[in-house]
Amino acid sequence: MQNGSNGETEKASATVTLSLDPGRAHEDYAAAWAEGPVVTVSFTDASTAAGGDEGGADLEAFLAREHLFVSHYDAVLSALVDGRFSSDRRTAMTPEQREKLPPVIEELRLLSESLLSKDPPDHTRLRKLIQPSFSPRIMEVMRPRIQKLTDDLLDVAERAAEARGERAPDRRMDLIEAFAYPMPVTVISDMLGIPLADRAQVKQWTENLVRADRRRVGGMDSDTIAKLRQFISYLRDLFVMKRQSPVEDMISDLLRAEEAGDKLSEDEVLSTVFLLYLAGHVTTVNLIGNGAFALFQHPTELAKLTADPSLAKGVVEETLRYWGPVDFVAARIAKEDVHLGGARIPKGEPVMVGLAAANRDPARFPNPNTYDITREGAERHVAFGKGIHLCVGAPLARVEGQIAFDTLFRRFPAMRLAVPPDEVRWNKSFLRGLASLPVLF
Repeated sequence: MQNGSNGETEKASATVTLSLDPGRAHEDYAAAWAEGPVVTVSFTDASTAAGGDEGGADLEAFLAREHLFVSHYDAVLSALVDGRFSSDRRTAMTPEQREKLPPVIEELRLLSESLLSKDPPDHTRLRKLIQPSFSPRIMEVMRPRIQKLTDDLLDVAERAAEARGERAPDRRMDLIEAFAYPMPVTVISDMLGIPLADRAQVKQWTENLVRADRRRVGGMDSDTIAKLRQFISYLRDLFVMKRQSPVEDMISDLLRAEEAGDKLSEDEVLSTVFLLYLAGHVTTVNLIGNGAFALFQHPTELAKLTADPSLAKGVVEETLRYWGPVDFVAARIAKEDVHLGGARIPKGEPVMVGLAAANRDPARFPNPNTYDITREGAERHVAFGKGIHLCVGAPLARVEGQIAFDTLFRRFPAMRLAVPPDEVRWNKSFLRGLASLPVLF
């Protein structure tokens, strides 16, 4: 940690190594937690993670240096809600430092204009305009639509298995490909108002956007940028059409949204659409996949759910605590000297906020490494963040997850893994999710 006044290095503790392999990560988080609320960490597999298409000079530099890592639940909560920490790395910079920042291509600038990288008052203005579309009341109204889509997708999976000559309970399905991915991406496309004829193309663009998000601190290759440029051009044309003929969908609402005289600029609408695809898509894909995988490995909990489908809500909250879709927030910047968890964070210093580490804090969650869908207080997890940056898509992800777990195991109570658990692979990413989940049903 660099001292803001004289450049000397201060250690919050002995350095703890973290792995980018989600299969090992919780052991590393436990080691960090044991060292204290705020610790110094480095990455063990930086060189391999930074190479190839998933890399980039920015990512390599991020992984190669040491970081302050917040691990204890109370300290994580403080870092997430304390207004002295910023989501915008430019906040603590002088005008001269800002002028020296390298130029950013237009496509990446638009991605950076979302709620995730804004502080008040801009964040407050944007959130007020977006939040109503994700109110609990709106989510409850959407339940029948999400339920029908869920049943339709599972009907398709059944017909595909029948066409292959497979019979229950030994039909095969990749739960991610056949269900966990298409369900939320269809829901958010419906909410935004993407025309049906454009869905296949938009699906390709959003998959590209998701891959870009997995590199969060890294660069993009030329093909990724070209596809992002095509998506932006498509959305600008769609905005023109919806301004001329607005309908009842979220893009039309965003284009005409106004709060106390404030309206969203077109760039802000673009960045919001990107964010909603990520918040309303990746989060739920990982929630469904991670939760199903956890249930398969904990047959007692699965038996509880099949006996009482109303426990689907508990599955959602415990999965978010146990295997949440995001392991950590890459950086919160101290806007002034801050004392956190016994450590001094100098002005301008970034801290990594360990959501997954906090969710396994034994001081907050007894027996934290036990998966228990009836756990009391599981909803106190920080998987969606806290404070002003609480995930805007959280209400949608919760409803989708509840419907998914209820329907999957009510319709297919004999569903089980088609491969040994050690053959199921986590994506190596800052996001926690599975590329595939082969099941028999």
